[in-house]
Amino acid sequence: MFLVLGLAAFPMKMYAQYLVELNLPDHDSKAVRFGINVGGNRSHYSFTHHPSFLAQDSVAYIESLNSSGINLSWLVNFNLSEHFDIRTYPLSLIFTEKAFQYRLTHPDRPAGEDSLTIRKLQGITLAFPVQLKFSSDRIANLKVYMMAGGKLEYDLAANAGEKNADKLFKLTPLDYAVEAGIGFHIYFPVFVLTPELKISWGLRNVHSRDPYLKYSSNIDQVYSRTVSISLTVE
Repeated sequence: MFLVLGLAAFPMKMYAQYLVELNLPDHDSKAVRFGINVGGNRSHYSFTHHPSFLAQDSVAYIESLNSSGINLSWLVNFNLSEHFDIRTYPLSLIFTEKAFQYRLTHPDRPAGEDSLTIRKLQGITLAFPVQLKFSSDRIANLKVYMMAGGKLEYDLAANAGEKNADKLFKLTPLDYAVEAGIGFHIYFPVFVLTPELKISWGLRNVHSRDPYLKYSSNIDQVYSRTVSISLTVE
């Protein structure tokens, strides 16, 4: 009986072996791997109103708008075991453009205000993330993984320390966040392509509130929220 089963399984094993040729079979066993990451993001601010918002009549409501940006990163991956890796991006630039929309009760039209006024907040951020990645078994030339971690961010375009009166909304440069995501490794003959979806939650209030600025005084705490889709080539 065992001989019959063995003879029956042998052709199936040989068929599976030649059906799909494994690309880069030793790629995941390397202690350290490097890659280039390019992607896009959609981001906005989660915010709370300051108590003074209810006591004024110049701003009827405030809304945070979603805006698009790009990510450019250099990946370093440290292999811990068959299923676990530590990843970091020692050189990571994130370009964003978040915005607040205000409905003004009495707009200053000579100053360029309208009933609906948008204040854009551009960001050029240096980020240093550290992530723990858990990968599935490799199925032919495909592998699925999940990741979670944290990151520090420094916004080079933040304007909290500026005194210029036309800076109507001030942000502090330092932020930290937690993030989680899912991705796929697709193995080609000479490289590995990795699409990834990631969500980031800022944990630090980045608003430097100024009670004398109309667009800043009505907002209390501000936290960043970002969804990223990226491609990594290793």
